[in-house]
Amino acid sequence: MNLARTLRQALTIARRDFIATVFTPIFLLFLFAPVIMGSFGAVGGLGAASVADGRGDKARIVAIVPDREAATIARADTRLRDVFRRDEEAPPGLTTLRPAGDPATQARAAFATREYEATAVLFGPLDAPQVLYGPRGKRAADYLALLAAETLAADRLNGDMPQVTAVKTAMERPGGSAGNRRQSASFAVFGVFLLNLFLASQVVGTMAEERNNKVIEVLAAAVPLESVFLGKLLGMFGVAILFVCFWGTIIAKLGSLLPPEVASALAIQAAVGMPAFVALFVIYFTMAYLLLGSAFLVVGAQASTPREIQMLALPISVLQMGMLALSLAGTARPGSWVATLAEMFPLSSPFAMAGRAATSAELWPHIAAIAWQLLWVSIFITLGARLFRRGVLQSGSAKPFWKRARG
Repeated sequence: MNLARTLRQALTIARRDFIATVFTPIFLLFLFAPVIMGSFGAVGGLGAASVADGRGDKARIVAIVPDREAATIARADTRLRDVFRRDEEAPPGLTTLRPAGDPATQARAAFATREYEATAVLFGPLDAPQVLYGPRGKRAADYLALLAAETLAADRLNGDMPQVTAVKTAMERPGGSAGNRRQSASFAVFGVFLLNLFLASQVVGTMAEERNNKVIEVLAAAVPLESVFLGKLLGMFGVAILFVCFWGTIIAKLGSLLPPEVASALAIQAAVGMPAFVALFVIYFTMAYLLLGSAFLVVGAQASTPREIQMLALPISVLQMGMLALSLAGTARPGSWVATLAEMFPLSSPFAMAGRAATSAELWPHIAAIAWQLLWVSIFITLGARLFRRGVLQSGSAKPFWKRARG
């Protein structure tokens, strides 16, 4: 009966906080915050890309070869470049020079010319070529060595390399490869972490604001503080679910427009199967939000000014980064002591277990982990309520059972 009344009171406060947050113009700014942050990132990325493109337009690899070999090496360069995909960084464009005087001196002079920026220069006989390369030009030097071998082979075949037309058939590994599952595990860890990093911190301001407005004292006089904390946590969780559903729908629609090759490369492969993986991802996002949100509620309850909120929230953010690093280390080494520690520690457990869902097909550890995380959520909420009662309302909590029994 007490549990039912506590839940009813918590849901009432949750509905109040949800409506007060969602039905405001500021919520639209919060909802489209990823677009705003993405726009700033895109502007910076375009600026960096334009600078890189400007440098790339002048970058060249240079081959100092006789005229009879210039056409052959150009054809070999065209043939080899077909191997590079659009998303791969191909070597800079090829420039051929006629030998003039000492080839070594001419090769060094190519790095000083203003007409182009030489990254690597080849000279000498093709069966024993010499390659000079500048900073970040070792890959271009390797490509020039390969180009010399291709040109030499074409010369010995009278300039005609055999044309081979291969029949290519795409295959997928049943159940996905271990590498793809580790990639999916990292995605799950990052997904849970980023969502909570962006959303869980929102509960700090609500608690601190209502403390300053004396609203929290009114609520505490009407219902138990545990119901207030749980209600506020559930209310902001409803806001987080609305945010995730909104952007999840948009991302799913955009994903359907991707080319099949790109969609296949980004596909999630989970050992437990996609339906179970999606369900566990949602559950662990919920657990992580409740754990971190309850911790942030404690911070908001103790802070009375925005400056205090920032000072108290910073250690929690640092702790979150530590939990992310621990979870990623455990995901990279399944079954190790690091993985076990990440799965057992309460604040890192949701991240690590979300990653485990992608790499291990066992389901029973997830049931135990969810129960373990729920226990810590209740501990955090109870602890937060007692800290608030003692530190803010200036009232002592009930005596522990061992003191009551002794008295």
